[in-house]
Amino acid sequence: MYHNNVLDTIGNTPLIKINKVCAEVPALVLVKLETVNPGHSIKDRMALKMLEDAEKRGDIKPGGTIIECTSGNTGMGLAIAAAVKGYRCIFTTSDKQSKEKFDMLKALGAEVIVCPTNVTPDDPRSYYSVAERLSKEIPNSYWCNQYDNLSNRQAHYESTGPEIWKQTNGKVTHLVVGVGTGGTISGTGRYLKEKNPDIKLWGIDTYGSVFKKYHETGEFDEKEIYPYITEGIGEDILPKNVDFDIIDHFEKVTDKDGAVMARRLAREEGILLGYSAGSAFAGLNQLKDKLTKDDVVVVVIHDHGSRYVGKLYNDEWMRERGFLDEELKVKDLIARKGNKEFYAVQIGDTVRQAFNIMKENDISQMPVMDNGNMVGSITESAVLTYLLENPLNNTEKKVATIMDKAFPVVEEDLPYRQLAQYMSKKVNAVIARDKAGALHVLTKYDIIQAV
Repeated sequence: MYHNNVLDTIGNTPLIKINKVCAEVPALVLVKLETVNPGHSIKDRMALKMLEDAEKRGDIKPGGTIIECTSGNTGMGLAIAAAVKGYRCIFTTSDKQSKEKFDMLKALGAEVIVCPTNVTPDDPRSYYSVAERLSKEIPNSYWCNQYDNLSNRQAHYESTGPEIWKQTNGKVTHLVVGVGTGGTISGTGRYLKEKNPDIKLWGIDTYGSVFKKYHETGEFDEKEIYPYITEGIGEDILPKNVDFDIIDHFEKVTDKDGAVMARRLAREEGILLGYSAGSAFAGLNQLKDKLTKDDVVVVVIHDHGSRYVGKLYNDEWMRERGFLDEELKVKDLIARKGNKEFYAVQIGDTVRQAFNIMKENDISQMPVMDNGNMVGSITESAVLTYLLENPLNNTEKKVATIMDKAFPVVEEDLPYRQLAQYMSKKVNAVIARDKAGALHVLTKYDIIQAV
């Protein structure tokens, strides 16, 4: 079996249980992993729908030009569709978006026009205004206008909503979505509420956006608008795709909390997601007291973390904005170790006993102890060398005869960068002591994995 083209692979994305970053949330938390779409974003769904609806109406003819104002993800979906269908693409975007997004759009053959962020939507320089102007100037062009094009939310009504309902066997109780154009939460939410009106829709907003106050008061307050760093959610306009009537609550999340949570998702769940995904999970944690053990929460995420490697996954970028409070310390490396068991060999043990401990526990070095004191260290290379050189006489030799110097001991508050002064080509590990007095072996591999 095969697909006719890449567009046929859009949708039917998996639900995955989140275990660590929502440990304090009493409910079952599932992520709708939209990064497996061909453009690594949920926007593939609505991009294709907007284009196909335009084709049906005759708004764009073969060989025409697709024009869109995009933060990158909708552009990616449209560019993929354009490559398959033979259209030209021109995208306007704001200068706060990551360089990776621009480069990926260009890789798919799109032209990208970068516009200033800190201007009003009706300013002729804004990415909205530039897109609209180009659509009037270029013959046989179509401006998708994802903010007001209701094909956006219809795409999610037809696909995302039914998928979630089916995947949870109708047990979903809460939908959590970062709100930008509003298409995902409005379309998905409308379908789910038609199935069960008690399902709660929680929209994640950012500081500097108008959504939350407008939803709660009906007032469009320009004083709420100011620059923010978070990408993909929040707006300084009210898109027609946002159905405020069906959304139950908006929760604001800071730029810092969204960025930090995205990094946690990568390191603790093994899922590399975008900025708005971090905001969605940070918002969910803020709302944990509104949930019970019987609830089933589905968090719909927007895009893949590869779009942000130069930003939130870059330590220097994070530090420049004050998002990393302090440098990682030894205690952070201990916390991130998969196996925290402390293994040691006694000075009177044999080489064969040391070999068996290493093999059974998949470790490469151990301290050598004598009456509770560390008197040396033994490594897999020393053990292996001895066993190979003495294949017939290796059971009674004591580890003391092949051990090296004891590993250096460090305290848990030591900044991890200072570990460099303790390690060398010959010293492959340190012994870290936590505040409770417990000992932990930290190898070079442990450090690489943690940082």
